Amino acid sequence: MSGIHPSLRGAIRATTIRSAPTISARLGRPVTLVSEVGQITGSFKLRAAYNVAATVDSEHLIAASSGNFGQALAYACKVLGKRATIVMPDNSAQVKIDAVRSHGATAELIDTTVISRAQRVAQLAAQHPDAHVASAYDDPLVIAGNSTLGEEIAGLDVASIVVPVGGGGLSAGVITGLCRAGSAVPVFGAEPAMGDDAARSLEAGQLLRNDQEPQTIADGARTVSLGVHNWAVIQAGIAGIVRVSEADIEEGVRLLAADGVRVEPTGALAVGALLSSAFPSGAVACVLSGGNVDEAVYQRILNIHTGI
Repeated sequence: MSGIHPSLRGAIRATTIRSAPTISARLGRPVTLVSEVGQITGSFKLRAAYNVAATVDSEHLIAASSGNFGQALAYACKVLGKRATIVMPDNSAQVKIDAVRSHGATAELIDTTVISRAQRVAQLAAQHPDAHVASAYDDPLVIAGNSTLGEEIAGLDVASIVVPVGGGGLSAGVITGLCRAGSAVPVFGAEPAMGDDAARSLEAGQLLRNDQEPQTIADGARTVSLGVHNWAVIQAGIAGIVRVSEADIEEGVRLLAADGVRVEPTGALAVGALLSSAFPSGAVACVLSGGNVDEAVYQRILNIHTGI
């Protein structure tokens, strides 16, 4: 069984697939953009969040999120007549905090140097024993929801596909969907160098963790480790993981802006990975995971480029 709820495909938008002339010219290779920026709630996370919310019986869902999964779960619960409580770091992008609240969910803001997201979720779960604790990435239902993206891009004529990696739910889902659709195109992960647990895990052949949440500008990838379910899929199915510097993440944002696409830093990880001289040659598809970025952060990144 795929684990995909029957109503999921009708609840999401098909991804946007487009060329990237500026990036292609800069890198000297054909680059195709697979953009989830136009997805409902602004990121791929709705695929997973809706699949979870529609499948579980509980009327109350609790989750930890830096923002995109939280607002996606909040929206899904609103549509499905359920309620959501989202535990978020207090330094999450304000646009994401506002979005969670706009969908009627409770945003529990915490100082992650005092208490971890997992600890606060455990406290809330004890207070609400009937609630379902939803993982933003480490859940077969998350992988299944995200696999719909892999299915959508299985027919692309490219030599490789690059996917942002945080907790691994997106990359595991894309790999799963591609395999189900019969595609053998290799998938590479793009991970912030500041939090390279996935790359280290792949090199070591075992699941490793960061000592703490990495404070990378790619806030959607501030995870301590890959999810256990995701690790099994990634270890078996990913072609490699590229470490992306903070400078290259920001350059990815600027390159995408030049091609008319506004993304959050996490969404630029795949393009940032292409700036590495070690990345294989050939036509490539870059998955842009989301576009929910604070205006001040976005303008600061662009202003570095323009000199304003």
